[in-house]
Amino acid sequence: MDPYPLIADHGMIGDLQTAALVSGDGTVDWFCCPRFDSPSVFGALLDHRRGGHCRVRPAEGPYTARQLYFPDTAILITRFMTPSGTGEVVDFMPPASTRATDNHRLYRMLRCVRGNVDFDVEVAPRFDYGRREHTTHATGHGVIFDSAPFTLTLHAVREPDDERLVQMRVTDDNAVRARLPLSAGQVRGFVLESGAEGPPRSIRPAEVVRAFEDTARFWRGWLAKSTYRGRWRETLNRSAVTLKLMTYAPTGAIVAAPTAGLPEQIGGGRNWDYRYTWIRDASFAVYSLLGLGFTEEAADFARWLADRYQAGRGGGATPLDIMYKVDGSSDLAEVTLDHWEGYRGSRPVRIGNGAAGQLQLDIYGELFDSVYHAHQHGLQAGHRGWQALSGVLDWLGDNWDQPDEGIWETRGGRADFTYARLMSWVAFDRGIRIAETLRRPGPVDRWRAQRDRIYAQIWRRGWHPGRRAFVQRYDSDVLDASLLRMAQVGFVAPNDPKWFATLTAMEEDLVADSLVYRYDPNASPDGLPGDEGTFSLCTFNYVNALAGAGYLDKARLVFEKMLTYGTHLGLYAEEIGPTGEQLGNFPQAFTHLSLIDAAVTLDHALDHPHG
Repeated sequence: MDPYPLIADHGMIGDLQTAALVSGDGTVDWFCCPRFDSPSVFGALLDHRRGGHCRVRPAEGPYTARQLYFPDTAILITRFMTPSGTGEVVDFMPPASTRATDNHRLYRMLRCVRGNVDFDVEVAPRFDYGRREHTTHATGHGVIFDSAPFTLTLHAVREPDDERLVQMRVTDDNAVRARLPLSAGQVRGFVLESGAEGPPRSIRPAEVVRAFEDTARFWRGWLAKSTYRGRWRETLNRSAVTLKLMTYAPTGAIVAAPTAGLPEQIGGGRNWDYRYTWIRDASFAVYSLLGLGFTEEAADFARWLADRYQAGRGGGATPLDIMYKVDGSSDLAEVTLDHWEGYRGSRPVRIGNGAAGQLQLDIYGELFDSVYHAHQHGLQAGHRGWQALSGVLDWLGDNWDQPDEGIWETRGGRADFTYARLMSWVAFDRGIRIAETLRRPGPVDRWRAQRDRIYAQIWRRGWHPGRRAFVQRYDSDVLDASLLRMAQVGFVAPNDPKWFATLTAMEEDLVADSLVYRYDPNASPDGLPGDEGTFSLCTFNYVNALAGAGYLDKARLVFEKMLTYGTHLGLYAEEIGPTGEQLGNFPQAFTHLSLIDAAVTLDHALDHPHG
């Protein structure tokens, strides 16, 4: 039996400072604490023997497991149907405060809803990616797992006269095991708390139920702010909640994914750490959430960006780094965890990210596009924000016309990527619009001249007459799916003959049964070994491009087919493999934000088919 569940066989819970993944059999096999980018406490997802886990499952007999989210929340329910009864594990994390804290609580509420179910519980943390030892101390009310300075406390959930989950056994490897028999109507379980101020305590079931209700109330209250009333409301609600779960509330930073090391090819080496905030990914996410009516996240992210700009003034070669830790620091040195075998043998397992020092000029276009979108939703840049924005444009005016590493963070050297030029054009275009609309000071004539130079250059060097398409980089004939955004950002008219020709060329080279590859690594070596699957962001961008070009039937079919690749919970990883499996870090902000964009665009196009 394969000890690694499918990537798709997971749900995510979180408290807006960190997150955990729970497999379909009730195992927490990924949890970093106290932040998304902190070392792992449970990491069995990347090494089933050394990574650590928290497992709850029926003790005896065959069982069938099913998962669902409590409607319109981030509360995950794993149901177990056994011959003797039906039980549930309800996993949730109450939202943490907007103040950074080491105190986080993961509730595992066990309940029997029919008959009788005996649960086996095993809690086996492995701190600091399994590199740090710990001691285990059991008391009459729970357990302390001590790996100084970090501690994890297990509080037993029980009635005062209930001895269940008190008879715990500490194993030779400093794990804890217990058996918990339940009958219909009973609620028990435990709470895992980091940074607890006192010793373990017994928690009454009624207290857990109140925490459950408060958590549900928070998520339903947040989701009620959505203005989306289109055809795919339930799907978009799930994607919105997923993006919100990847938001670090104390700063407004949004991580690209809550995981590290999940492979783009099983057994391959394209295994990256995505637990950080990319300017590009977060800007895209803010844009998508704004499209659903969520404005608070945009305002928080804008303040975070202004802080990054002020902190970096005069200290670096660029006004912004391409990525940061969630607290805004930029030490992302990449190291490998050689003691971990990786997901299904996919090595190396990397933490940190070596791409952090790359030059990626497109990030400024994504940033300005989101800022302009926020402006359209009534969020205006204040004095400090406009100083940062105008400073970025001044720098970009001197630096846009140079090779960079590109959106896909290839490690094959710098090139004149067309997408980088496209998004530089977007940065100037949106900056000019904001300045003129809000009467903000700045060298608008200079920015306009730079914008027009880029426009002329792309049409002259980015269009390949032989391929009859816009190409990945100048002086090449390679196609790249990043350019599916050209019409969406307004660079080319959606009915331009050259745009139609580009879509046709991409369909021939990059599209396979509606799924879209980023580029052909054989035609455009990227300095990395191995292959990868189709890139889900690109597939949803393809839907956008088709809808904008008037191919509505085709766009809807591609979108509906893409929805069939979602997991049982409506979640998506970064890529989809040849057999339809989810690949890469999970869940992926890129995919969920592009799903939202595609649905909003397609809804509008279907409602207004003639313009």
